[in-house]
Amino acid sequence: MGWDDPSIVSNTNDYVAEHWKENEFYGFQFLNAVNPNVIKRCSELPSNFPVTEEMVKPFLEEGSSLQKEMEKGHIFIYDQKKMDGIPTRVCNGESLHVAAGLCLFYLNPKNKLMPVAIQLQQQPSEENPIFLPSDLETDWLLAKMFIKNADAMDHQAVHHLMNTHFLTEVYTMATLRCFPEIHPLYKLLFPHFRYTLHINTGGRNTLFGPDGTLSTSSLGYNGMIELMRRSLSELTYSSLCLPENITARGLESIPNFYYRDDGLKLWTIINRFVKAVVEYYYPSDDEVSKDTELQEWISEIFTHGFLGNKASGFPESFHAVSEVTKFITMVIFTATGQHSAVNNGQFDYCSWIPNCPLLLHKLPPTTKGQSSMTTILESLPNVGETVSWAALLHLLSETYSDTVLLGTYPEERFDELAPKQMMKKFQEELSHLSETIATRNSKLEIPYTYLDPAYVENSITI
Repeated sequence: MGWDDPSIVSNTNDYVAEHWKENEFYGFQFLNAVNPNVIKRCSELPSNFPVTEEMVKPFLEEGSSLQKEMEKGHIFIYDQKKMDGIPTRVCNGESLHVAAGLCLFYLNPKNKLMPVAIQLQQQPSEENPIFLPSDLETDWLLAKMFIKNADAMDHQAVHHLMNTHFLTEVYTMATLRCFPEIHPLYKLLFPHFRYTLHINTGGRNTLFGPDGTLSTSSLGYNGMIELMRRSLSELTYSSLCLPENITARGLESIPNFYYRDDGLKLWTIINRFVKAVVEYYYPSDDEVSKDTELQEWISEIFTHGFLGNKASGFPESFHAVSEVTKFITMVIFTATGQHSAVNNGQFDYCSWIPNCPLLLHKLPPTTKGQSSMTTILESLPNVGETVSWAALLHLLSETYSDTVLLGTYPEERFDELAPKQMMKKFQEELSHLSETIATRNSKLEIPYTYLDPAYVENSITI
């Protein structure tokens, strides 16, 4: 496939290059680009983020205040505290720097999510000012870029590799080890694991290994490993279950959040299908408790995937049909929709490197009024680094001739008529959702296609 492959080069890509500096588009991306799981509603400012009314009043609705807007649920925050103190990569004899920043957003009366304040380190000080949209243009742009630099690494290492690729590998291994091929849950799950072990094995070297492309990021290989370690220790079961994730972050009603809108519909359709299949084979909770292979499966996942961390809320055994249904829904959603949401837009949003810089060469600014466009150009990756990342993102966003779309089951594993009928209904519901999304997208300036079943693969293959 060439660079002019229409499945890769999109209008979104052009739009990003043209609009990446704009505040409105910056906020939009935290809802609908490749990392939509990091902001949350803010009802009280953290004590280490001393934003004052005076600072942000010019950017709020006339006559309003920060306190009033927080009470209305219009203020949102991105806190990158888990980046604090992570060792960074040494480049040309000097350690690079990653900002463990905080970014405050305001949902304005036009329903646009706007960044209104950025602090680039966790502890407030004279050398850690709060940057505002009214500051020198290059100061504000640089502050936004350092937030996006940390976000780009969090996206790749945690939300993409760890939370979709590597967790699905855990589910795959447990399925291969614990279920015989005739087990109905093996038949249900296995199509969603096609090629995943293969792509992960290759990706550990070419993408994530000590000499992989991501090792040239600001954090480098060791820093990325530490970021994943910290993130895994904080990972919860509910954060991987989309309905609970959205509620916990207070994002149920924020407008123009297509990841949520399409994702919840897709979750519901998958859940309905899984529920029908699971209840067919497990007519009662007692059947669940007695299935030793199923109990061994979830025990392996809890032990090897989530390191026996009870605080995570992950089940270590199943006692009810509803628990099995929910967990398998999460597994299938992770391997299909969630991976699509964090992977398929990478060339669209990240190939214009200033918009998602995995590497910044300069220090985060410590004073205001000292930057220029030269500072920004010196901060950005060089030509060689830029080309290698753009090539990788192109590869990660490709579609292949043997793609199997969500809900397609070329291998007939089930013999009984009932599950075959359930699959047919599943496919019909997915097709209807696809039509609904396509209709909505026809009216949008930037279409959101990543959770359209017509573009979601049945497994993680890239």
